[in-house]
Amino acid sequence: MLVLSRLSGFWAGLFFVSVPVFFQAPLVRLWPGVSLLLTFLWLLGGYFCLRYNERAPWGDLILGFSWSWLAGSLYWGWLRSEPLWHLPIEAIGLPFALFALWRGYLLVGHCFYLGSLLGTAMTDFYFYALDLLPDWRRIMQADLQGSILILHQAAERVQTLEGLVWGLVFVVALVAAGIAGLRANQFHWSVFSGAVLGTLLVDALFGLSAFL
Repeated sequence: MLVLSRLSGFWAGLFFVSVPVFFQAPLVRLWPGVSLLLTFLWLLGGYFCLRYNERAPWGDLILGFSWSWLAGSLYWGWLRSEPLWHLPIEAIGLPFALFALWRGYLLVGHCFYLGSLLGTAMTDFYFYALDLLPDWRRIMQADLQGSILILHQAAERVQTLEGLVWGLVFVVALVAAGIAGLRANQFHWSVFSGAVLGTLLVDALFGLSAFL
């Protein structure tokens, strides 16, 4: 039963950190206000599930996910042209998550949020290390064809020795964090693990698109 619980937590974390991205990304670009308002629906759904014991872990997860959704709506809706704002906005729920973790409150959702934030931070640090922030700014201001060209130029930098070394460092760090979460033998840490490794999957898919 423990194995099933851990696996379900892992896959839930993986799903919530990866699949909604492909739904939110076009939504927040076209209708950022709608994306922001959907945060309240996630909160209501999570609160509703918390009222029923058999659904409580999933309600907990949805409430934690709402932090990520809120941050994504704010940043990609109105602030996406400045990459330096990305991580601070994504960390909007960090004080609450750390306090909840310390108090043992809503562990599933906050472990999900922390796993997602860790993956996001690693991705941003990779951009910092390779000095890709100017490319980020140019992509946000360019049209579709211009964005594709800039992506291909950035991909060339990723393929350098420096890019490969930094990439390996961050992949190893995220995989180690994911494995540590699974080894903890607790449902909320398996959700953390799924969120961490899910961000790695999303990064890999976006990176692959830059090479095509």
